[in-house]
Amino acid sequence: MSDRDKKVPKRIAQTILNSLKGGVVPRIGLPYITVGRKNEIEALLHDVDIIAEGGASFRFIVGRYGAGKSFLIQTLRNYVMDRGFIVADADLSPERRLQGTRGQGLATYRELISNLSTKTKPEGGALTLVLDRWINSVQTEAVQETGLMPGDPALTKTVDQKIYAVTSAISELVHGFEFARLLSLYYHAYIEDDEETKAKIVRWFRGEYALKREAKEALGVNIIITDDDWYDYLKIFAVFFRLAGYTGMMLMIDELVNIYKIPHAITRQYNYEKLLTMYNDTLQGKARYLGVIMGATPQAVEDKRRGIYSYEALRSRLAEGKFSKPGARDLLAPVIRLEPLTPEEMMVLCEKLSDIHADLYGYPRQLGSADLVRFIQLEYGRIGADQNITPREVIRDFIEVLDLLYQNPGMNIEELLQSEEFTYAKSEAVSDETGKDYVEFTL
Repeated sequence: MSDRDKKVPKRIAQTILNSLKGGVVPRIGLPYITVGRKNEIEALLHDVDIIAEGGASFRFIVGRYGAGKSFLIQTLRNYVMDRGFIVADADLSPERRLQGTRGQGLATYRELISNLSTKTKPEGGALTLVLDRWINSVQTEAVQETGLMPGDPALTKTVDQKIYAVTSAISELVHGFEFARLLSLYYHAYIEDDEETKAKIVRWFRGEYALKREAKEALGVNIIITDDDWYDYLKIFAVFFRLAGYTGMMLMIDELVNIYKIPHAITRQYNYEKLLTMYNDTLQGKARYLGVIMGATPQAVEDKRRGIYSYEALRSRLAEGKFSKPGARDLLAPVIRLEPLTPEEMMVLCEKLSDIHADLYGYPRQLGSADLVRFIQLEYGRIGADQNITPREVIRDFIEVLDLLYQNPGMNIEELLQSEEFTYAKSEAVSDETGKDYVEFTL
């Protein structure tokens, strides 16, 4: 069955079109519209295999606004969840950083934990589900091994031993002792149907206790997750998730440009220092079953005054080598720079969107290859398009064209494309014998 024969469910089709028209990446339905990026995806999937074997990875996805960073990150997110990974994603903002004097680093941790997602709970909020699933799987395994029935004290002892094996492995890690103790507390609260204690423990795991005294009174533990050590707990979670039956953990942090925008140089440097710690941990083997992907703009990385390259220890690790160049990038390097999608790839994407739009609204697709070529020619013929055009802009224009043609049956695409609003920025183009302007590219 060809891609064109595959029907996209209406709910997914509506989400795809609404999200793309609004300039954001849809959380579902990406396989229906993925075009290009084959080499980048393959490079990232190589990392996934390493993480699944107990390693760790750290990558920066770098591209201009609208170039497809978030799309690539979301595509990988869906893939690794299918592979049994737990994914945590967050966008940085003025309130969410890697480090801060007012808890901005902890705010990022809370966002990541809030967005914990699995294949069965892809929309986030999966922490309680994961904890309960872990205990259930341990109990089921114990029943199968012993043949004992639930409620039998001997079975409870066997389950205790299995839980202890997991918590012992975790207690050896930095900050792991209290984490393991809370896992054990959660297990006992679970079998005793103590929902109040379970809720308190989940609150602790989410980093919601502001004072050690509160945690001590509620759970008897003397530490809380703070702005300084939140990343250490993500490393513990990665090991725990593996022991709980998942393949590993993937952190996806986008909008790194918000660190670049921090006005105070010292605060920026503290954030880059945290970034260096995370980067070194993954490459030096101090983290296991953990992948980190961060999205950034070229300026946020390469600006030597305010960007990541302003921090020499990071610049020396991340700067591109002498031999990489556009069209021949080293995709095994820590930084993956996104090349622009070609006009040919954009035409394939527009073709897919035409089919989705026609199926959703129940009309036979009217735009042929010549219409799509004409649209792409005009988009890429605008002044500065070779340097500045992004997939986001082209997609938004194209969905607007589809919507207008659907709502105005008497209108044709040539009328829209010839309108003053659409052609005002057309660059100097080549003229054929008929006198029509066009931009040359091969299909």
